[in-house]
Amino acid sequence: MQLRCAVLDDYQNVATTLADWHPVADRVAVTSFTEHFADEDELVAAVADFEIIVTLRERVAFPASLLDRLPRLELLVASGMRNSVIDFAAAERNGVTVCGTASLSTPPVELTWALLLALARGIVPEQDALRQGGPWQSTVGADLSGQRLGLLGLGKIGSLVARVGLAFGMEVTAWSQNLDQARADQVGVQLAPSKEELLASSDFVSIHLALGDRTRGLLGASELALLKPTAYLVNTSRAAIVDQDALLTVLREGRIAGAGVDVFDLEPLPADHPMRTAPRLLATPHLGYVSRSNYRTYYGQAVEDIEAYLAGTPVRRLG
Repeated sequence: MQLRCAVLDDYQNVATTLADWHPVADRVAVTSFTEHFADEDELVAAVADFEIIVTLRERVAFPASLLDRLPRLELLVASGMRNSVIDFAAAERNGVTVCGTASLSTPPVELTWALLLALARGIVPEQDALRQGGPWQSTVGADLSGQRLGLLGLGKIGSLVARVGLAFGMEVTAWSQNLDQARADQVGVQLAPSKEELLASSDFVSIHLALGDRTRGLLGASELALLKPTAYLVNTSRAAIVDQDALLTVLREGRIAGAGVDVFDLEPLPADHPMRTAPRLLATPHLGYVSRSNYRTYYGQAVEDIEAYLAGTPVRRLG
């Protein structure tokens, strides 16, 4: 008898084509769900009969209330090796093994620069005007060379973003609670003396921090007020690092030149969410990790996790 595997939030319907599921095909029947289940009751109704669930990033939370309602669940595979929305104690109590996969750093780096460059050169309004027969040239692009790029976070992703900034001839500075001079020197950037100084002096600010107690709400109204009126803010990390209401306020009031945002407080973003219509905002639907190479990694290693679990030797365990 085959086990049943549910793949959640497979929006592009690629989970079974970008990975080779043949190693487990005789033992596991895979069902891909392309719609998002925002309601716990709907999710339970859809997956209650599945022994295996593959979940995408932190899109679906697995609190105790949900895990307690999935008595057939044996294996939960999450893409990435860090997940803040799974109750690991509840998973263990329910006999659920939780495993992860690798997650590549380059896709979010590339999207960060796509947003930053599009903001700096007015790509979206210029493209819209061109297609709609509007004015020929209506914006004046912001230069990168010689300008200051401020990075909040200098980990794997932040350091790669820094390298690109340096290649553009930017002056790159960085800050985080744990960042020291040795790490800044290693990457070849300046160490900002404080978060406040970085915000006040940067022409572009990009966020590359993990979400935790110390970073939640790190940029509130008072911090955003420090940004230059000509500055751009990019967040491809986690929405909760920036106070969303405060960000909407500075955008509406024109107190910063613009923002590029790939992460939101609620995903998928509701149709009437103010982020969909905010001025000076370039928004993408959490595309940072969405690339062929990353999906091949996620789903390919999900198959490996399932195969190892079936062999009694689960790998890449989380929790």
